[in-house]
Amino acid sequence: MKLILISFITCFIGYYYIPDIQMNIKHSVTIDSLGACQGISYQNGKALLYGDREVGMIRQFSFDHDTLVYDHKECKLTIDGKDVINHPTGVAFHGDLPVFMGNSIRLNKEGTAWKAVIYRINWAGLWKTGTLDGNLLQTIDDDTCIQGTRPEYVKYHNKWYVATADYGNHGNEVRLYDPERLSHCAKTSEPGVLFKKFTCTPWVQNLYWLADKGIIVLIQNQTEGRKWRFTYVDLEKSIQTGQQQVIKVVDIDDRNDELEGFAFIGDANKGIAVTSSHKNNVNYMKIGW
Repeated sequence: MKLILISFITCFIGYYYIPDIQMNIKHSVTIDSLGACQGISYQNGKALLYGDREVGMIRQFSFDHDTLVYDHKECKLTIDGKDVINHPTGVAFHGDLPVFMGNSIRLNKEGTAWKAVIYRINWAGLWKTGTLDGNLLQTIDDDTCIQGTRPEYVKYHNKWYVATADYGNHGNEVRLYDPERLSHCAKTSEPGVLFKKFTCTPWVQNLYWLADKGIIVLIQNQTEGRKWRFTYVDLEKSIQTGQQQVIKVVDIDDRNDELEGFAFIGDANKGIAVTSSHKNNVNYMKIGW
């Protein structure tokens, strides 16, 4: 009887437990030659910062303790010198799975018309040659989206999917695409590409998957293009209910610029947030759980 009671209490506490996630900026630095930085991807101990300089581009950085050091490695997202991924918004990278990059293109100044494109890339080839020449494997019209695309790998029921989300202020969704179907389609509205989706709050700039916690982090603005917001979402429950199931919302109110991307670096207690500002665009953060 005691064992049953203890198990019940443990389940009850676990179900209702909401971690007191705290995020604080330790210090900020300015990294140039990125244009407006659009995001960060943490891969194999390296930080990849991508932006929309004179062309879309990526730069690789190593770590000296908590400081980024430029490796003098850069890729331009061009073909024959022509800008292709001019506004990179997200890199889906995981092990040997196909690598996808997003491009969210504003078609009018009001921001009411967008074109979203997902590209499948020969990642090793891109870093070998420094451009997309011969390394752009596929161009996919993300016509399922509402506003923009920002791919990120997530795991659901032991299978990896490419998640993406919308930026606007109405009808926003997080969608999961089957990477195998995505690798053989011309547009995301084709049968079998979209696996699951759920509604979410506005102004999602990027996504981050915390695999060991089953949490997808929505990297957001509080208002259009301004202020920082991190929304920690239970992926499993969100898919089951069809709407985001929030674990915690963390707002950073003392920063009024445009948060674009975020990645944990090595563990769940340290991360880097990047903005589109030309000063203090790289921010080292401490996370408490």
